[in-house]
Amino acid sequence: MRQTAIFIISFFFCIQSFAGQVKTISIDSISTFYNEFKTESEKNIELWNKDLYGPILLIDPKTREIFANESDANDVLKSDGSVYTGVLPDKINIANTAVDWNGKRWAMIMLPLPKNKYSRIGLLAHESFHRIQPSLGFELNNVENNHLDQKEGRIYLRLELEALKKAVQSVSKKELQEHLMNAVTFRKYRHSIYDGSKGSENLLELNEGMAEFTGMIVSGRNKTQTAAFLVEGISDFFKNATFVRSFAYHTVPVYGYLLYNKDKSWNKKITEKTDLTDYFSKAFNIKISSDLKSMVIRLTDHYNGSIIIEEETKREEKNKKLLAEYKSKFIDQPHLEIKFEKMNVSFDPRNIVPIEDKGTVYPNIRVTDQWGILTVENGALMSSNWDKISISNPIKIEERKISGDGWILELTERYSIEKNEANANFMLVKRKIFRRNKINHNP
Repeated sequence: MRQTAIFIISFFFCIQSFAGQVKTISIDSISTFYNEFKTESEKNIELWNKDLYGPILLIDPKTREIFANESDANDVLKSDGSVYTGVLPDKINIANTAVDWNGKRWAMIMLPLPKNKYSRIGLLAHESFHRIQPSLGFELNNVENNHLDQKEGRIYLRLELEALKKAVQSVSKKELQEHLMNAVTFRKYRHSIYDGSKGSENLLELNEGMAEFTGMIVSGRNKTQTAAFLVEGISDFFKNATFVRSFAYHTVPVYGYLLYNKDKSWNKKITEKTDLTDYFSKAFNIKISSDLKSMVIRLTDHYNGSIIIEEETKREEKNKKLLAEYKSKFIDQPHLEIKFEKMNVSFDPRNIVPIEDKGTVYPNIRVTDQWGILTVENGALMSSNWDKISISNPIKIEERKISGDGWILELTERYSIEKNEANANFMLVKRKIFRRNKINHNP
């Protein structure tokens, strides 16, 4: 049985808004960005007892041009003053992530960088954490939390975050403790509704949550600026189409920052096995009644509960129509199914749409594999176990380039697509190579 190797390039595909970002690229500005990040990294070495500053690739997504802070092992990058430049191969997806390339492990960040210095350094630190993450003992886990696209999952996540906003803005220890306790109450109640949700949320929080906490600390903001950053971040997060892959950027940074004010070493005490809900509850001495439902009913209205419930009820009705459209497009109607062999993928985690047990629709996604490159701008259905992807049937078929409604498939040699006349679906096929056996005749 052939095994499918899945290498997921990124789940943090340009989270920051492009508004207010640096629009021009110059060697001098790139050099400045590297120097300011290096300075802040040196100041914060004790955060992980490691220097975050290391190999970094800044990529222009339009031209694939690279601006690196050091050379690569294969000398693809050429020195241009204090910066190394080159062009990223098409087979490598561009995303904010960590990637092994040409003999080194790099932090990769898309240009333009944020114009705000704190946000810029925070982003560089976030992705640099992913670069050193394996050496810290944390696996790179990016799991989907599809329950956070359900009505109640979204309601109780929003209530938790509303409580965390108030915790950050608290003016007394008593007030802080009250809001933290209420936040954990909503959190635990959400976990009680959905089986396995505690574990799946925890995996993403250990990965992206810890990376974002790292970026926030290294950014250099003072306490007032940090509190404003956290509160504004949560408010902006609520505007996202979905929460399933991006919630961790806002939960762990708040809990982590508030705990960091008490214990500067808390992050170095956790491992990939740590249950963060239990860890934060114990660290903040939070004890919650076993009657979670009664507590939730009592607390909801203190955190805009009525408005949240009304908004999520309306969203659920609207979402039902969207799900029906996607089911029709990628399941019921004829479509093209592509199986993975050795896949890399990058996508925007803010707008994905889970479809029950059928998988998840990614409106924007780029996949590279042994069969070629698939670029999607109008939706594709990823299977639940990440072994295949479905797109609408092709409209134009050329020898190596195939296109459809919002997608382009560029195939390598030996691969083509064929139509199944029985159901009108298309599928990717690989031609076999027949080798003529050499036969020796002994007299």
